[in-house]
Amino acid sequence: MPSVSPYADLLSQVEVSRDSVSVEGIDTEYWVYGPSDAATTIVFIHGYRGEHHGLEPVIAHVRDVRIVAPDLPGFGASAPFAGPHDIDAYARWLGGFIAALGLESAVVLGHSFGSIVVSHAIAAELISPPRLILVNPIAALATSGPNVVLTKIAVLGYKASARLPSRIGRWLIGSWGVVQVMSNVMAETTDRATRAFIHDQHHTYFSDFATMASVVEGFEASVTRSVGEVASALPMPTLLIGGELDPITSVAAMEKLQQQIPDATLRMIPGVGHLIHYEKPREAAGFIVEFLGAGRLAERRLPS
Repeated sequence: MPSVSPYADLLSQVEVSRDSVSVEGIDTEYWVYGPSDAATTIVFIHGYRGEHHGLEPVIAHVRDVRIVAPDLPGFGASAPFAGPHDIDAYARWLGGFIAALGLESAVVLGHSFGSIVVSHAIAAELISPPRLILVNPIAALATSGPNVVLTKIAVLGYKASARLPSRIGRWLIGSWGVVQVMSNVMAETTDRATRAFIHDQHHTYFSDFATMASVVEGFEASVTRSVGEVASALPMPTLLIGGELDPITSVAAMEKLQQQIPDATLRMIPGVGHLIHYEKPREAAGFIVEFLGAGRLAERRLPS
């Protein structure tokens, strides 16, 4: 039985519409949340094997700001690239997406894998947002992170799946057991309702990828590139939001990333790992509103 989102009530109060745009021949689906006449717009770029739904808990807590959230090519409802799904391709796509929608003055937010895409697009001068927000950023290569052994096992698993017939490989990496193990490893909350929601989100959307090429090549990109590579080329005011228990980016790595970025503010959230968007979305939204000096935090609703 699908789990009810703890944030559904708040999200239901936010105006939302869906649209699509062709970017370099790629049909890209995107969703727009909040008032169309808001003074501030933020482009949300989601993480690997996710899609726009994953960031909705954060969106649910922000008011009076317009948020544009696309599905990355090859994931969710967006078409895959004809060529490799690498960071250069995603960076070019992001530049084209922002130009196509006239969002050059929008703030840009990247979560996890999205943080790599966004930062490399800026470094390549494909986009130049006035402000940048990175949530659970990949500060350093995952192959040198705190869970290097698990990363290497995952690399082997993806490579093995890529060698199998597509139908079998897709079944393997999208199987209930594989997704559940990943979800259990990432989740830190002990709240049963929130934990059930996280697992439901992962089982619903984690295997919503277009092709084996998009998921395998995307994974390789996620573990072989990082924000740290281009940190010094991020000149705009930048907000870093990290989880103190993040198994991918440690506190020390976050602090180093803050030092590498010329104008960075670091906000660490205790008791959470790599799933800030699911477990601590209100805290993240509060930091975003504070950093931008725009919008407001949604009022809490007491249980009836």
